[in-house]
Amino acid sequence: MENLFARIESLCEKKGIRPGRLCDELGLSRGLMTDLKKGRKKTVNAETAQKIAGFFGVSVGYLLGQVESDVLDQVDVAFYGDFKELNEEEKETVRDMVRLMRERRAAKQRI
Repeated sequence: MENLFARIESLCEKKGIRPGRLCDELGLSRGLMTDLKKGRKKTVNAETAQKIAGFFGVSVGYLLGQVESDVLDQVDVAFYGDFKELNEEEKETVRDMVRLMRERRAAKQRI
């Protein structure tokens, strides 16, 4: 599993920016990225994780390496106009429905 800085760096590369610019855009300390890169910090607080994940359009779970795929993030983006107005519990319900549909599809393909 890659560390948090490596995941952030990879997301930055895909977006064509440097981690320092990410910090500038989000109002974060550049020292935070240095600490993550050097291993002095292993993680960030929930608010910072949400800011970074939101910037890249991925879930906090994906950002933190808790899930390897950001497929569910595509749902977040597809429904962004309506989805952003939901509270966290409602968003998780939508994600659960997507997981269930994917599991059903996979089960049908195994038959």
